[in-house]
Order: sequence, then structure tokens, then C-alpha cells
Amino acid sequence: MNKACPIKKGDRVKVIAGREKGKVGNVLRVLADKEKVIVENLNLVKRHQKPGGMTKQGGIIDMEAPLHWSNVMVMCEKCVAPVRAANRVLEDGKKVRVCPKCNEPLG
Repeated sequence: MNKACPIKKGDRVKVIAGREKGKVGNVLRVLADKEKVIVENLNLVKRHQKPGGMTKQGGIIDMEAPLHWSNVMVMCEKCVAPVRAANRVLEDGKKVRVCPKCNEPLG
């Protein structure tokens, strides 16, 4: 039983727990089956890469590791605050995520 993902690719999010707490970044990927998100330039880990294949040069590279989506909140562009997104149905029948504080559409 999978829950619907509250976060989408391209959302601006704020980390609310863990060692990256308080930092803001954009979502690069959503791993829905694992309930995780990859945020740009956050939760960086060192990867020891062997040379060969697509990468000609080996070495130690920095890459983003996934964060659980319960540890991030979507940022409202107008409020400039982390919010829990609410779903609303517009007059034309489209379902959109909105900020519950200012009623502006998110993303």
C-alpha cells in the first residue's frame, strides 16, 4: 500500500530533520517506491569511482544521496516558508496543490 507522494520533481524543499536540517534545495528525483527524494547539493556523500566505461577518470566524487520524504517540506514561493501542501479542485476540474496559508498554487 503506497501513499501518494507529497513532493514532485522540481519542487523547492526545506530539510526539517537530519544533518542537513534547515537547508533549502530543488528536488532532482523522486524515488516513490522507496519513499525518498534526491535534493540538489544536499546530503552529499563520497563515491569511490573506478575508471572505465562512461567515466574515463576514476577517483572520489561527491554525489547526492536520497533523503526520506518525511524529512523535507515543500517551500511556498510567496510565503517563503515550508508548508504542508493541500489539494484543491479548480473551477475547470483540475486538481492542484496549494499553500494552505496564502492559497497560492505550488510548483
